[in-house]
Amino acid sequence: MPAATPLPNAETLFDQLADAVYLIDPETSAIVWANRPAWASLGLSREDVLDHSVLSLQKDVHGLPQWSQIAEAIRSSDCFRFLGRHRHQAGHEVEVEVNTTHFTLDGRAYFLSVARDITNRVADQGSAHSREKQLWFALNEAVDGLWDWDVPGGHLFFSPQLKRMLGYGPEEMLPRLDTWTQNVHADDAARVMAALEEHMQGKRMRYEAEYRLRNRNGHYLWVHDRGRVCESDAQGRPTRLVGMVQDISERKQLELRLQSLAAQDMLTGLASRLEGSHVLQAQAAACQRLGVPLGLAFIDIDHFKAVNDEHGHLAGDEVLKAVAQRVQAGVRGSDMLCRWGGEEFLLVAPQTDAAQLAVLAEKLRLSVRDAMCTHQPPVTISVGVASAEGPQIDLTALMARADAALYRAKQGGRNRVERG
Repeated sequence: MPAATPLPNAETLFDQLADAVYLIDPETSAIVWANRPAWASLGLSREDVLDHSVLSLQKDVHGLPQWSQIAEAIRSSDCFRFLGRHRHQAGHEVEVEVNTTHFTLDGRAYFLSVARDITNRVADQGSAHSREKQLWFALNEAVDGLWDWDVPGGHLFFSPQLKRMLGYGPEEMLPRLDTWTQNVHADDAARVMAALEEHMQGKRMRYEAEYRLRNRNGHYLWVHDRGRVCESDAQGRPTRLVGMVQDISERKQLELRLQSLAAQDMLTGLASRLEGSHVLQAQAAACQRLGVPLGLAFIDIDHFKAVNDEHGHLAGDEVLKAVAQRVQAGVRGSDMLCRWGGEEFLLVAPQTDAAQLAVLAEKLRLSVRDAMCTHQPPVTISVGVASAEGPQIDLTALMARADAALYRAKQGGRNRVERG
């Protein structure tokens, strides 16, 4: 009999596959072995790919907490499928469909992932469908995610892109309304549901909301969600809504940072003049409505120019911060202190008449004087206070009276409180 032809070893066979194969440590997501297509498809060497993990190669898995959730789903299924994007060494993305199984060998657990490059499939799908489906596909690829709600049937479709944005595999996320509602941030839920209900009742042209949506690992993304009723029954009741969700986390975080910067004076940490103006307007409206007094106090650091001229602007900055901290420590919880400009501060005191505010201002003056009496030159403040009540509150006139009182305090020798 002819001798049997020797079979190639397993590694040689794996290298002949068209798909990438990765052997993964379930705990760390580290890649412990890969076949030739795995590293070649990413522009890496065999040694390079072993320095990577799922977290460094897969663009849609963010951090160990999310990996731990995915690992648990892999362990609980015969084969876990995930659509994602691998990072190529050249900087571009590789669309992949990853099927992962789990097994134990010599007492050690492993994941075995087979990743298929579906870039061409994704590109070709559009031409394989009708014009409507081409448009649906194009929209699905152009935005972070689409949803389609069958209202009577209670079925809510989540697109693969939306699932991927939230860190889920294509077979995960039950197609029900509560899958979405349970992941909307509690502080946003009432507002979001009200916007949806108003649209369904015909009170809004479309549903639109910005809110926080929880992803798989429990973190919240800021999203811009919008949709419209596209089908109704004979009685005009909505039967189908479609919409799209966009991840706006980066833009929202920048917006919140800018709002924080605009609201806070960078030197003293007090509210900025812009924020102070907003609070002043709101408190004036509230006091007018309730028929209670609103007190204002302009506070100015005496001889501040001399501090800057004699000791420099850094020393002047330290004086500003020290006075701000001292005054802030002495005001009440209902009051608002802001830096109005230069060495001047504004104190907004709702439900406070001029006599009450003068008493508080005197305490603040003495506190600053006593705390900074050893400073050279000694630091003191002058304060002008004024108050108006209920419907008679005219902010322009009230501020003019407080400012005039401050001027009299300055002219009267400084380090004093005057009422306007």
